Amino acid sequence: MYYYSVKGRNVMYGMNQCPFYNSTQGYGPQSMYRTCGNYPCYYNTPVYNTAINPYYSQMIPQSMLQQLPYQYDQDPGKSKKNTYAELKDHGPDPFTVNIEEAATQNEYFRTALWTGKHLQLTLMSIGVGEDIGLEIHPGLDQFIRIEKGQGMVKMGDSRDRLDYQRMVSDDYVFIIPAGKWHNLINTGNTPIKLYSIYAPPQHPHGTVHRTKAEAMAAEEHHHH
Repeated sequence: MYYYSVKGRNVMYGMNQCPFYNSTQGYGPQSMYRTCGNYPCYYNTPVYNTAINPYYSQMIPQSMLQQLPYQYDQDPGKSKKNTYAELKDHGPDPFTVNIEEAATQNEYFRTALWTGKHLQLTLMSIGVGEDIGLEIHPGLDQFIRIEKGQGMVKMGDSRDRLDYQRMVSDDYVFIIPAGKWHNLINTGNTPIKLYSIYAPPQHPHGTVHRTKAEAMAAEEHHHH
C-alpha cells in the first residue's frame, strides 16, 4: 500500500489509511483507486469534506472517514445527494437518517418515521396559517425541533389558560411535559418543518396523516 508524508507539512493520509469494504459492497482491494465510501481515495489527493465545509477541500483523517456520511458528493459545487431515508416507519429496527433532510422532505401533516417500545419519532409539516391543534398528552413527554419555519408555542395547565408563550424558529427545540395543554401556531409565510419525539409513543406504528383534517378524524376515531 502507498503511504505518503510530505516534508514540512502534515502527514497526508495515503492508501494504507484507506478503509476497504468487503467486495460484496463493491469496495475491495481490487478497487483501491475507487473511493472510500464515496470519498476519493487516491493517495495524496485532497478530499472534499462537505460535511464540515462545502467550500474547502481538506484531508480527512482516517478516524473521521468512518463517521462522516458517505452519501455526500465529491464535488462540493454540486448539491448534496438525497441522504434521507424512505419516509415510512422504520421502527423498531436500528435506524440512521439525515433528520434535517427527512423533515424538510416531508410534505404530510404527520409521518411516523420510527416507532419503538419506548419512544416514537414523527415528522410534521404545518401549513401557513395552520396550527397543530390544541391538545394534551397526559401520559407522555414530547420533544419538538423546528427545522424550518417560525411559530408561536403555547402551553398551560388548562385549555383556556395557555400562559406559557414563546416564539420558535429554525433550530429551536421545545419540550411539552406530560399533562400540559399545548399548541404550535405557524406565524410565518412558509410551512413549518419539524420533527417530534414522543416518549412513550403516541400514534400507532406506521401512522401517516396527510392533512390536519385526516389527523383530527383519526384522533376522534381513536377516542371512540
